[in-house]
Amino acid sequence: MQEQLTRPDLAVHRVRHPLKFRLLQVKQVRALTPHLIRVTFTGDDLHDFVSASFDDHIKVFFPEPGADKPTLPQAGPDGPVFPEGMRPTARDFTPRRFDRDARELDIEFAMHDAGPAATWAAQAQVGQYLGVGGPRGSMVIPTGFDWHLLIGDDTALPAIARRLEELPAGTRVAAVIEVADPSARIEFTTQAELHLVWCYRSEADAQTGTRGEALLHAVRGTWLPENGEGYVWAAGEAATIRAVRQHLCGERGVDKARIRAASYWKQGAVAVHETIDD
Repeated sequence: MQEQLTRPDLAVHRVRHPLKFRLLQVKQVRALTPHLIRVTFTGDDLHDFVSASFDDHIKVFFPEPGADKPTLPQAGPDGPVFPEGMRPTARDFTPRRFDRDARELDIEFAMHDAGPAATWAAQAQVGQYLGVGGPRGSMVIPTGFDWHLLIGDDTALPAIARRLEELPAGTRVAAVIEVADPSARIEFTTQAELHLVWCYRSEADAQTGTRGEALLHAVRGTWLPENGEGYVWAAGEAATIRAVRQHLCGERGVDKARIRAASYWKQGAVAVHETIDD
C-alpha cells in the first residue's frame, strides 16, 4: 500500500484562522444517548465563526464555581492572554455543527468521566454561558480519496459524524468505533457507502480489563483495499490510538502521509489533546 503520493488534489493542507474568543449562551440541551449530550449555543459572537475541517478543535471555557460567566482571555500576538491570576478551566472539543446565519454552534459532550466538562454538561440549562476560543487552524483532508477509514471512541463521535455528513455520495468509507455498550450507539446521516463496525468496552473489560483492546482488535480485523489511494483518520485515548497507528503503518502498510492520528484524552491525565506521530 506504499504509494507515490503524486495527486495534488489529495494534498492535506492547513488553513490558519484569526484567534478569537466568544461568549456564547445555551439555546438547547439534548441527550442523544445516555453517554452523549448535545448542547446548542447561540450568540452574536458567532457572526464570523469558521470551521473548515471536520476535526477542528475549539477551546471551551467553563465558569468558575459560583460564577455565571467564564473569564475569557484576550487574543495576544503569541496566543491567549489571561487576566493576572485568572485562568479558567478549559477543554478541547470538536465543533459538531455550526450555522453562521442562525448564530448557532453545536458541541457534543461525551459523558465518559467525572471531569469538569461532563459535570457541566450534566447540569446544562438554557440561558447558561460558556466561552469558546478558536479554532486557530484547520487541517483540511480532501474528500476525493478512493476510500476512507475513520477510527475512534466516544470522544471522536462528533468528528466522525460530521465527516460522514460531508463525504460525497458514493464515497467508500469504513468507520470502526468503540463505545461503552450498545446504548451509546448513534445514527449517522451520510450519502457515502458506509461500512460501520461498533465494538464495546463492556465486552473487552470483562475479558481483559484493558481499555482500548476492543477497538484495536476491531481495527486488526478491518479489511483495507489494496488498490486506490485511501486516508485513515483516528482519534481517542492516547495509548489506544498510538497502538492503532503503529499497527496500520507497521503491519498493514498504510503510508504515514495518509494517516492522521490524535489523542483526544489520556488515561490518568487531564486536558490532553495532541497529534500522534513519530
